[in-house]
Amino acid sequence: MLDIQYLGDSKRKPVFYMTKPVTQKSLIKKLSGIAAVVVLLSGCAANPQPVDEANDPIEGVNRVVYSFNELLDVWFLRPAATLYRAMLPPPIQEGIHNMLANLSTPVILLNDLLQGETDRAGTTVSRFAINSTVGVLGFGDPATDMGYKKHSEDFGQTLGTWGFEGGPYIVLPVFGPSNPRDVVGRVVDYFTDPVNMWAQNTDRDGIPITRAVLGAVDTRAHYYDAIEDLKRNSLDPYSAMRSFYLQRRNAEILNNEDPKATPAPSLSFDFNAPAPGDEELTEAR
Repeated sequence: MLDIQYLGDSKRKPVFYMTKPVTQKSLIKKLSGIAAVVVLLSGCAANPQPVDEANDPIEGVNRVVYSFNELLDVWFLRPAATLYRAMLPPPIQEGIHNMLANLSTPVILLNDLLQGETDRAGTTVSRFAINSTVGVLGFGDPATDMGYKKHSEDFGQTLGTWGFEGGPYIVLPVFGPSNPRDVVGRVVDYFTDPVNMWAQNTDRDGIPITRAVLGAVDTRAHYYDAIEDLKRNSLDPYSAMRSFYLQRRNAEILNNEDPKATPAPSLSFDFNAPAPGDEELTEAR
């Protein structure tokens, strides 16, 4: 199986475009619906499972979507990333990359707390405070030099630590590799992102779109050489990307540590009950 470590810290937050402002009432209704979808998708909770490379029941469809995404990359994203790298000096590119990462801090903090990771939450707050001030609105990353290690979290990871299985592997148009759990996670991350909520409620709909486009170009440029190597050196790029995605997400959920079970908040379901055969749980975080 392919294991590309230098791609492991990549983590971008896709943004979904909305045409109407999000009111408090509509937001509560949407999040309630999302919670119901989580339950329907996942059934009962269990410990995070080992990577299942065979869990690709619609591989034929996924390969078609993968080919479509490759065409988008060849026609649009790759040329944009090439121009981006040619026009901007590396320090400017790195600064933009840092600023986009800094904007995702509120979502990371929320999921740190939902996972009960208080130490990592403290690191997230410290990084945001330092990089937003000393780092000039996140353009620099002095927090890393000061010992506050960068990490990333999302609601898909949170569901994983609560024990929800990912489900079958799927390839989304434009967004790429995913699974039902992470699709739900993407939607929740969008609605809980303060930047997106502010933009939608102040009729600044262009801000999420601009952020999404810039984020896509930045990610493609940041990992340009690694992505090209994967495509050039893999006999089956689809299988290589699937393997990388599944291994990376599993490592992110476990924080690259041994499996630990984190109880989910009570939603009138017994999330803490072990599934058959899972009696020997590791100590909860």
